[in-house]
Amino acid sequence: MRLFLRSVGLMSGRRSLWVLLCLYTGTWSLQAQVARNVDLKGKSADEAMRFEVASIRLDKGEFRTPSFALSSDDWFRDPNGRFHADFAVVTYVEFAYKLWLTGEQRRVMLAGVPGWVNTDRYAIEATAPLNATKDDYREMMKALLAERFGLKIHFEEKEMPVLEMFLIKQGTPGPKLIPHEKGPACDATPTPGVFPCYSFSAMPKDGHVLFASRGTSMELIGKSLANLGGGTGEIGRPVIDRTGLTGRWDYTLEVAMPFGGKTASDTPAPEGPTLLEAIQEQLGVRLRPGKAVLSVPVIDHIDLPSEN
Repeated sequence: MRLFLRSVGLMSGRRSLWVLLCLYTGTWSLQAQVARNVDLKGKSADEAMRFEVASIRLDKGEFRTPSFALSSDDWFRDPNGRFHADFAVVTYVEFAYKLWLTGEQRRVMLAGVPGWVNTDRYAIEATAPLNATKDDYREMMKALLAERFGLKIHFEEKEMPVLEMFLIKQGTPGPKLIPHEKGPACDATPTPGVFPCYSFSAMPKDGHVLFASRGTSMELIGKSLANLGGGTGEIGRPVIDRTGLTGRWDYTLEVAMPFGGKTASDTPAPEGPTLLEAIQEQLGVRLRPGKAVLSVPVIDHIDLPSEN
């Protein structure tokens, strides 16, 4: 079974390969949206899309796979109006506002809120209109967070340390970074080794981890690398695209196991490239320190959920 990545808020505050590979059996733009009373489509709070019925309960039992990936990319499996998920509230916030945050950005967002926002899992069961899109579900989640959790959030422009993503050889991507038009079309019949479009996927391969995406932008590839690097400790900053590459791209990235974890003292070091080595050798990309003004979310207020 192919398993897929997503961006998550973790209870421990540190990502692990188990979480990256096991949360989903489906798939895995940071945008500056002022979120007090206006949603993505410019509607007022009273006009925003809402779930028809929704229940929320604290869940201390086993994790339940969601009806689709609550990820910041565009991959979507239509649940036919039956939505369920089982995450900490921070994950619902990141899904609703289409956030792809580094650890530092998440720390800023959560600085003024109680710890349960990042630790306690809440199971949400909801009914939505048929044929709703993934962005429609984001709208409904925003309304639910505002109404049931009292969420208030705003965005601030901050100059932050970043890593700028450059091609090592100008105009020449690495061997594993390929223009999308040179590979299979997104609607082609799936075959082994061909990853879905519009998603960021992961699967184990011969003691390594294979990360991949098809039909995506270099901007989102940078965000995915920052997200992965937060798990290994190799990248602690947002990654900004400075490659000059436009259009859509397919890539694969093979990294040694264990990914984002530590080996026992008597265990041999893993064979194969680290994440940073793989980025350079396989994508033909180097990351250089820099600064950039980014839109950073900050949660102003949140409550325990109201009763069902």
